[in-house]
Amino acid sequence: MTLLTRLLTDKAALNHTRITQEPLAPLQAGEVLLKIDRVAVTTNNITYAAFGDAMQYWNFFPAPEPGWGHMPVWGFADVVASDVDGVAVGERFYGYWPIASHLRVRPVRVTQRGFYDGAAHRQALVSAYNQYTRVSADPAYCAQDEDYQMLLRPLFITSFMLADFLQDNAFFGAAQLVFSSASSKTAYGTAFCLAEFPRVERVGLTSERNRLFVEGLGCYQRTAGYEGLEALDASVPAVYVDFSGDEALRARVHQHFGAQLRYDCYAGSAQNTQFLRAAGLPGPAPQAYFAPDQIRKRNADWGPAAVNQKFNAAQAAFIARVRDGEQPWMRVQPHAGFAQAQALIEALCAGRVDPQCGHVVLLG
Repeated sequence: MTLLTRLLTDKAALNHTRITQEPLAPLQAGEVLLKIDRVAVTTNNITYAAFGDAMQYWNFFPAPEPGWGHMPVWGFADVVASDVDGVAVGERFYGYWPIASHLRVRPVRVTQRGFYDGAAHRQALVSAYNQYTRVSADPAYCAQDEDYQMLLRPLFITSFMLADFLQDNAFFGAAQLVFSSASSKTAYGTAFCLAEFPRVERVGLTSERNRLFVEGLGCYQRTAGYEGLEALDASVPAVYVDFSGDEALRARVHQHFGAQLRYDCYAGSAQNTQFLRAAGLPGPAPQAYFAPDQIRKRNADWGPAAVNQKFNAAQAAFIARVRDGEQPWMRVQPHAGFAQAQALIEALCAGRVDPQCGHVVLLG
């Protein structure tokens, strides 16, 4: 008898998880069963969980009990049973999964590229998260880069489109971009994408413990500890690119730059999971950034094929730099099984993670 194993998260305490098992129900007409092989678990996934109710992330994979949820993650799975033409047993797909041994889907819009899950409960949700990509038809797929793809692709789409959003708006007239949490993968991915615009200085703010790491990245033209914020030139027009969500830090940024702060872009945070709050700060009101908005704009401007081509080229360059053999920006750290996934989630929630590590959970 095949068992369905799931890692459930306490919605009221994200560091609290438990493992459940139950018999796997037989496959129904029009369904496909996938065995989840390997997934990436990052602070990005903690953010998904933190905004699970408000942004409907819990709704993708409903849990069987009130108060508990499936934390969504990105990774790879293999088809082990299929009642759908065009989706064959043995095929491998990249997509959005629960931390579980299996996922049952109802494929629709099946093409050479892959399919969308047509399950009724997913129809009102963001369609990008319902898409499953067939690795055999994915031009960006490379078998030896699977860990890097699932660790970086969900973050890098945010980085790539955020960099494009800033450039598309002529950097709001700023001559410096001030990044908080500069050691985060999404932050330095954005800085990496902006290297072709050297006239707009990229300033990385970080903690003292991460300062050497951030300086070693080489994608920021200047690095400063948080205590050094007020030493930045407040006469130079600035944009604040916020990956920390730290309200006290935001207040310091606004007070320091005042009228020279041209835009405050809140790109999300795993450590502060509150929505933006009006605080009567000098300068522009903080604005939340949402990558799908810029994707829709560029799909209209350039066409989806061109957007995919540009993104895939940028992602390949980023992965090549991140995994550089002589000076890698990230080391992949594997964790085997559900118990190790629990310990990893607890560490991520507590912020006890090395910025140079990318965490992969092996479930297969």
